[in-house]
Amino acid sequence: MLVILISGRGSNMQALIDAGLPVAAVISNRADAPGLEIAAARGIATAVIEHRCFVSRADFERALADRIDEFRPRLVALAGFMRVLAPQFVRRYQGRLLNIHPSLLPAFPGLGTHERALAAGVKVHGCTVHFVTAELDSGPIVIQAAVPVRADDSRASLAARVVKQEHVIYPRAVRWSLEDRLLLEGERVRVKGGDAQLVVSAA
Repeated sequence: MLVILISGRGSNMQALIDAGLPVAAVISNRADAPGLEIAAARGIATAVIEHRCFVSRADFERALADRIDEFRPRLVALAGFMRVLAPQFVRRYQGRLLNIHPSLLPAFPGLGTHERALAAGVKVHGCTVHFVTAELDSGPIVIQAAVPVRADDSRASLAARVVKQEHVIYPRAVRWSLEDRLLLEGERVRVKGGDAQLVVSAA
């Protein structure tokens, strides 16, 4: 089973649900996250753990972890969850915590990836599914998707092409994990069966 963490509209959450993956619950740190209504409409359990209601990040993360564990998930997927998680939380779910990031890591970790890619003049941009580690956007890479950067791209046009690929590769990575097909060898991830870990889009 899978628990998904969101903070907003949850487009990647919806892609995971639409892929038929076994989603046990969707949890948000914001009560007004639109993704909660989408999940509830699909008959999926939802919960809210408001980070603003806790005195410290540690208290918030303990409450979040306790709620996650009620669903006994094999995997936790971050889908636009806009909180940096502390090392203690990450260790609790080591090897069971995935994230999707809108760049070809290790390029452009953090926020503002599309603007930074355009400003840098890169010719290829994309997205990455990776295991979460204590260092932000630095965990072992599971799969990436690459899209060309066009001369006339704006942030919006580039983001639209990237998010389309996010919806392709995130369900694929989550399915691999739930099927025990991911082998972590040091800092590298291999997929049993040899499935491609790179998607290249010409669009």
